[in-house]
Amino acid sequence: MSSAGAKQWFFADGYLPEKKAPGAMEAHEALMLFNTNSTPANVRLDIYFEDKPPVKNIAVVVEAERVRTLRMDHPDDIGGVNLPPVTQYALRVRSDVPIVVQFGRLDTTQSNMAYYLGVGYCCD
Repeated sequence: MSSAGAKQWFFADGYLPEKKAPGAMEAHEALMLFNTNSTPANVRLDIYFEDKPPVKNIAVVVEAERVRTLRMDHPDDIGGVNLPPVTQYALRVRSDVPIVVQFGRLDTTQSNMAYYLGVGYCCD
């Protein structure tokens, strides 16, 4: 498989939904990193906020020809950063090789849960 994607991605609309009553589906946001290269991707995440300085250079490795999903509500997935629910944030994803990145949100705060994918802006 040949490499695909870009080395830099931006997602402007992070807003972790609140967790409501327990159920089969848990509210969350996730960042999916897809590396089609024959070598690992060394990725850096930068998280920007509306009311405080960014957290930069969170290191993540995506092995060769693998996908890695990071749950934004799991601090262990994002370098120990704790994102409180309903906090506005944005993401910059930088990689040393081209990768494909997608951002998704599952919102269960209402009876008709909603899942959507955020379209990112990419460039090299």
